[in-house]
Amino acid sequence: QIQVVESGGGLVQAGGSLRLSCAASGRTFSRYGMAWFRQAPGKEREFVAAISWSGGSTDYADSVKGRFTISRDNAKNTAYLQMNSLKFEDTAVYYCTQARERFGGTRVGESEYDYWGQGTQVTVSS
Repeated sequence: QIQVVESGGGLVQAGGSLRLSCAASGRTFSRYGMAWFRQAPGKEREFVAAISWSGGSTDYADSVKGRFTISRDNAKNTAYLQMNSLKFEDTAVYYCTQARERFGGTRVGESEYDYWGQGTQVTVSS
């Protein structure tokens, strides 16, 4: 059974930082790309960042480029999202997800990812 579990959300002031963690189990972690999406109240879920199975390729939404960093530690079966210079508009539930199939590089579409965590709330106060 494949499981994805996020942690690390919370309340932070604008300009602050948070690091989200995502632990995945149930199959060989190092074979699959990982990604983060988020959903703000009243909005559709949107892509935030993705990382290839090796960690060698990353991709970011324009809204977070330069502020967020996605990484992974294949020895620990864990992916991370370091969020710096947080803004009020970053407030959302953040979801970690694992790719359905092994592919090279990164992909940003939700349809590429089948295994989702329960989400972790990030609230940025202005």
